[in-house]
Amino acid sequence: MKKKIKIGIIICDRYRDCAGGKCFRSMKNKEGAFSIYDKDTELEIAGYTRCGGCPGGNVEYAPEEMKKNGVDVIHLATGLVVGYPPCPYIDHFKRFIEEKYQMKVVVGTHPIPEKYYQTHKALGTWDTSEWQEFIKPTLADEKTRLAYN
Repeated sequence: MKKKIKIGIIICDRYRDCAGGKCFRSMKNKEGAFSIYDKDTELEIAGYTRCGGCPGGNVEYAPEEMKKNGVDVIHLATGLVVGYPPCPYIDHFKRFIEEKYQMKVVVGTHPIPEKYYQTHKALGTWDTSEWQEFIKPTLADEKTRLAYN
């Protein structure tokens, strides 16, 4: 019998109209940040919402509802990492949700698209050790990044 993990995704408000296609595809294929789950683990989306806009007011309340609906792990969507500028509140969101709701939080969903990778690389956006940790789950090989452009 497969283990089931229920996933909640919080996206950046500037992408409020995003239908979640890349996130859902990467979850199905266990790519990007979803590669942390083994092949015998079944993943199910049990929550999908936006942060509420800077400074992320919805982050204060959405995880509670997600938890009530059985969410085991919250993923902060890759859009929070690749948008320009990247979300300055990611660390706050992660620490807050983990502390207040006692839930695991993963930064990222789908692999970073190559076009965003190249732009941020040229700008030096992710040159700090903190940002290197944030992008690690979604930093795939070039072929995969190109597939997510």
